[in-house]
Amino acid sequence: MFFLKKIKLTAATLLKLTALSATLCATQSFAMPSFARQTGMDCSGCHIGAFGPQLTPAGVLFKLNGYTDSDGAAGKNPLSAMVVASFSKTKANQTPAPDNLKENNNFKIDQASIFYAGKITDNIGAFVQVTHNGVDHSTSLDELDVRYARTLELGGKDVIAGVSVNNNPGVQDPFNTLPVWSFPFTSSPAGFGTGPASTLINDGLGVAGRVIGTSAYALFDKSIYAELGTYKSMSPRGQYLLGLGEDQQRLGGNTYWRLAWMKDQKSQAFHVGLFGWKASVEPDRTVSAPKDNYRDLGIDASYQFLGTREHVATVNFSHVKESKDEGATGLNSTLKETRLNASYHYNQTWGGTVGLFSTRGSDPTVATNGAILQADWTPWGKESASAPSPFGSANVRLGAQYWIYNKFAGDTTTAKDHNTLYLFAWTSF
Repeated sequence: MFFLKKIKLTAATLLKLTALSATLCATQSFAMPSFARQTGMDCSGCHIGAFGPQLTPAGVLFKLNGYTDSDGAAGKNPLSAMVVASFSKTKANQTPAPDNLKENNNFKIDQASIFYAGKITDNIGAFVQVTHNGVDHSTSLDELDVRYARTLELGGKDVIAGVSVNNNPGVQDPFNTLPVWSFPFTSSPAGFGTGPASTLINDGLGVAGRVIGTSAYALFDKSIYAELGTYKSMSPRGQYLLGLGEDQQRLGGNTYWRLAWMKDQKSQAFHVGLFGWKASVEPDRTVSAPKDNYRDLGIDASYQFLGTREHVATVNFSHVKESKDEGATGLNSTLKETRLNASYHYNQTWGGTVGLFSTRGSDPTVATNGAILQADWTPWGKESASAPSPFGSANVRLGAQYWIYNKFAGDTTTAKDHNTLYLFAWTSF
């Protein structure tokens, strides 16, 4: 199970900010070789297409069981690594160029990560990622998810109950509809992402990695999922020690919750759910000022056709509405994000995905919408023994991604200038 995550870059102008916004949605959990070694399973046992973060029902249960499922053999190595390299070309040159990038035609090592991913005890497991950002050449703690889980019985039904300590609201979620885990699973460091504005739960304020939270969750009868948690900002000094720099924002007084119903019918699976996050944010903890209040409410759903694993298709949908009350001005605003994507994989090797995105709100200058097209090839990690990796448990994905904009930051006239081609090579070992 891999991870590509949001990497924060600072820019002096709106152009630079939007030019780097794709990296804010750039990394998530993927088929880590250490998990494959621990369970004795191929990557495709838990992941759609044998590589990306899209989890099969088996992958969902593995995550909720605290990353502790094993084949029982001793001496498993919980360490893994990942490297992403890419070429990016935007339709129009970016003048001035984004920080640490050229005006166009950028070749980059996007990131290199080291993971501790696996079982610690029979009931405790962890997913910890440390990432070197190849664009701004910084190294920091990326994703953190440490879990305690056990199976209980309630009314004659099995219940998986657990606690997650993590640093990114939604990273602990088992579905591929929340922003942390939604398509695209990697994107161009020179691209423009889904626009200049994002909801709080989509890391609109850059709190991912800068908070620490605890949530309790339960899955009843492999069908009903519920979770409740809270988050608090790390101190500026703590952020600095983790390689994140010092951010003076302070988040507190918040509640994160999640409800979902899922169904695994072997040849197909689906879920529908609700989620929300209510939080107060102090923009600058060094200045006494009223706090801003955020209320994010979302609905999501997914469908997987698994069949015999020769033909696999998925559909993922989410819609988030955010209401914001600015404490300093008393102004109220809204922001809405809608995502819909569908993928198809043949023989767990050749894949294609079409994604639609739309961001809009009470401020017309944030309105952005368009489509993402991706084709990819994953030669290893499948169930068939006829195509094992020549490098043991290593895996790789080669892909081509194209972003098409119909509207960007409220403008339709120059929207297509932001169209971006992204070619990537992504490997884990």
